[in-house]
Amino acid sequence: MRLLWLCCAVALFSFAARAELDPARVIKELELRESDKPARELKGWAKPKKIVILTDGPQRLEWFKAAAPGVELIGVERPIDGAKYAAGADALVGVCSTPAVNAAAATVKWVHVPSAGVNECLAIPKLASGDVLVTNMQRVYGPPIAEHVIAMTFYLARNFSRYTDLQRDGKWDQNAIAQTDHMELQGRTMLVIGLGGIGTSIAERAHALGMKVIATRNSGRTGPEYVEYVGLADESAELAARADVVVNAAPLTAETQGMFNAAFFAKMKRTAYFINIGRGSQVIQPDLVAALENKVIAGAGLDVADPEPLPKSSPLWTAPNIFITPHVSSFSDLRMERFWIVMRENLRRYVAGDKVFSVVDVKRGY
Repeated sequence: MRLLWLCCAVALFSFAARAELDPARVIKELELRESDKPARELKGWAKPKKIVILTDGPQRLEWFKAAAPGVELIGVERPIDGAKYAAGADALVGVCSTPAVNAAAATVKWVHVPSAGVNECLAIPKLASGDVLVTNMQRVYGPPIAEHVIAMTFYLARNFSRYTDLQRDGKWDQNAIAQTDHMELQGRTMLVIGLGGIGTSIAERAHALGMKVIATRNSGRTGPEYVEYVGLADESAELAARADVVVNAAPLTAETQGMFNAAFFAKMKRTAYFINIGRGSQVIQPDLVAALENKVIAGAGLDVADPEPLPKSSPLWTAPNIFITPHVSSFSDLRMERFWIVMRENLRRYVAGDKVFSVVDVKRGY
């Protein structure tokens, strides 16, 4: 599971690196959204007595305790261990597994999901019911994922795969690729499907490169000034016809499952690229392979697949002009420091009864 994989990555980062980022600046730059009302006004809220929280060691736990005076904090270094201590817990922070939630079912009032995607956690009936406050890590992974998308865009636009082949073969050949097969990004159009926290980070960086940015979102037509047009979710295919780069940053929901299919790719320009940093199951993979083989689209960059790990037998590996990374777009040297800072701030706010960040709409699934 993605959440179990995340905990392994968490263990790789030491508490000693915490001073690299200023907490106040991180919160400001991420532009996290506060809840509509403070926690103390939520049904059943009382100052928590016991919280199970993900940590990477004793020092981190002490750091968390300073933000939650008077609360028993039980630290676990693996989410899977949360179930051992969850009975009677008022909150599970960075811990979202069926055993842990079930163990705390009678008392838990808040669950903080340690990822941006929440589909796995919302599969737990207790959380899907809406009786529990659910928050997540939306926007926290936006900076590295956005840079990953831009890197993939350059890789495809500059035909770097062919130059990698030449380098491996020790060939200096300026004529191996036609000059016209190098796309300049300035003035080109990027469509960001899913203008949430991560999608906004992507849009900001594309705009900084001189690209025209258009987008879709399910919640309305508003967006930052650097996005020229924001359409609703049902406009995605229509807008894809105008784009040179299409990026999927949408959450996985019933509506987005399998939305990138043969009909969608047929709407795209033959010179356009498709990049997916959402979820693998949002793409009908045989249709993407066919679109690449038949030159319906020019290329693709994937950081996610279905299933994961992607088996060696998958035709995606050998599809033409495709760049695949193994679900690592959120990795960076600063990623986990943002993670800890946001988790601690939400802990502080919830314990104090204040407004919290990044509340999940369990009905929408994000």
